[in-house]
Amino acid sequence: MNKLVFAILMLGMLAGCSSGPSKPETKAEPAAPKGPELVTGLTGFHRGYLSARRWAADAQPYKLESQLSSDSKGLDGKAAVWRTGFASPAQKGVKPIIWSGSADKEAAPAGITPGPEDNYSPTNASTRVFDASFLKVDSDKAFDTAQKHGGDKFLAKNPDTPILYLVDWNRDANMPVWHVIYGNSRDDAKFRVMVNASTGDFIRVEK
Repeated sequence: MNKLVFAILMLGMLAGCSSGPSKPETKAEPAAPKGPELVTGLTGFHRGYLSARRWAADAQPYKLESQLSSDSKGLDGKAAVWRTGFASPAQKGVKPIIWSGSADKEAAPAGITPGPEDNYSPTNASTRVFDASFLKVDSDKAFDTAQKHGGDKFLAKNPDTPILYLVDWNRDANMPVWHVIYGNSRDDAKFRVMVNASTGDFIRVEK
């Protein structure tokens, strides 16, 4: 056997030793389904505010409210859906902006959803705009205040009650106020607490 043939045989043996059994291909695991994102009122408001300002440069809020969904009962001041009503005196229009982080198929789709524009009248008390800078206290703080003024006792007796949050302008107090609503709506609430949305101070039990 000449040297050339011997060298070829040795290379073949080394290659055979170094090549082990092929490894099975690993498949990527499917991504876990995205869960709901629960946020406080001011977070939901600010996420929709930019969209409102693109609609109208002078847009200001007149109402901010949480909405119930299967993935949130409103505990701790958080919700998966927040709806803000904006008005533009210059355009004489009102427009709702909804932010959603819900995974509920019945709720608004995730992200920002602008609603239809409607007419605005400055004499309409239900659409009284206010400067967003007055809205300093978040819904979690409003919840804490409400709990300290009867909400904790109410929830202890009615633990399955959902909680809604609503901010509007209170003409008598001349300030925006939080309404912490223990129930499915403002009209059929079992218990309601009003909190100053600028200072966080307790105002009164509404019902």
